[in-house]
Amino acid sequence: MQPTTTASTRINIDGERLWRSLMDMAAIGPSPNGGSRRLALTEEDIAGRLQFRQWVEALGCRCRLDEAGNLFVRREGRDTSLAPVAFGSHLDTQPLGGRFDGVLGVLAGLEILRSLHERDVRTRRPLELVVWTNEEGSRFAPAMGGSGVYAGRLETSDFFHAEDADGIRLADALEASGQRGDLPLGTPVLDAYFELHIEQGPVLEQSGDPLGVVTGVQGIRWFDVRISGQSAHAGPTPMSHRRDPLLAAADGLVAIRDDVEADPSGDARLTIGELKVTEPSRNVIPAEVNLTIDLRHVDDTRLDELEAMLYRRLDAAASKAGVSVDIERRWRSPVTPFDPDLIASLDTAARERGLSLPHMMSGAGHDAVNVSHVAPTVMLFTPCRDGISHNEAEFAEPEHCALGAQVLCDAILARANRA
Repeated sequence: MQPTTTASTRINIDGERLWRSLMDMAAIGPSPNGGSRRLALTEEDIAGRLQFRQWVEALGCRCRLDEAGNLFVRREGRDTSLAPVAFGSHLDTQPLGGRFDGVLGVLAGLEILRSLHERDVRTRRPLELVVWTNEEGSRFAPAMGGSGVYAGRLETSDFFHAEDADGIRLADALEASGQRGDLPLGTPVLDAYFELHIEQGPVLEQSGDPLGVVTGVQGIRWFDVRISGQSAHAGPTPMSHRRDPLLAAADGLVAIRDDVEADPSGDARLTIGELKVTEPSRNVIPAEVNLTIDLRHVDDTRLDELEAMLYRRLDAAASKAGVSVDIERRWRSPVTPFDPDLIASLDTAARERGLSLPHMMSGAGHDAVNVSHVAPTVMLFTPCRDGISHNEAEFAEPEHCALGAQVLCDAILARANRA
């Protein structure tokens, strides 16, 4: 008899098995203090992908790689002519990252496939579990690269020619690792996309909610800044004769911080992720400094205003110090609303499990942002301890991981079995 299911069928996932999978993946590429280090397309990342492939291939699923190394795991439905319902996230991490960022979404998807397999349940539509390439952007910039070229929101040249700190091109890393496939970019076309993720902030923990339905993602802009002055001896050069790019950077950044903190909504975010002095020496005024700026807001108009302010503040600081400044906007991701019908589907799935979940905006960028431009998309958040992420101390409670996977499973089944 052909295995079937209906929209009303309930599948209960195994939370303990999900937790074991999370810990097994964390054992691949462990960082010194209990976190994870699997930079995109390194040996550790590939080892994690290979372990994942072994898990899903044991379920009879079909694995395909596209030209960007995005991994698509297909579980066929009863009607193979229909577009698949997709879900997933990423397995690559920050240099000193956590065990849950991205990984939870992938392994929750694995647990859903395992639960369907052991119960011999077949959905009407096919299912597609996705592992996106280079989500973190910690080795190759920009972030969310694999989903970006899949959705056509990132130029393929910018993706493939991106270089890491050692000058290795992403295209070459794909070839060397065997992760470049032949599935054309943009395929398969998806019916819908769900992504489970840790919040990476403190809101859910503070409110005591076990999950949150994500209605959209705030806008993000990345900038590379180079400030050039003149090197000179630290002793003989009077302060009035100096052209110090580092002090100019300090003046400009303090001014930008003050403007961001004065934002009346409290939704503005400023991060200086990197600050490097070219050829540093203790007793030499630096000739050049390079830094990165990450600017975010939930309103694109306000983000435009903050970007204009950033240019004005840095120009003013450079002029005052007698140095030059060059600002390049490396990446722009607009405020992204998610699909109302999929938001409602998560609300329904939660309500049928006795939950009433808050709605919230995401403060971090995710692959779901890119996918939302080509398919209906939604996200579901679990709390993380103290709101800490991109950190070895990152932690999510086992019961929250299990509950998130369960609500995700229920919503995916309802979508995949609809008429």
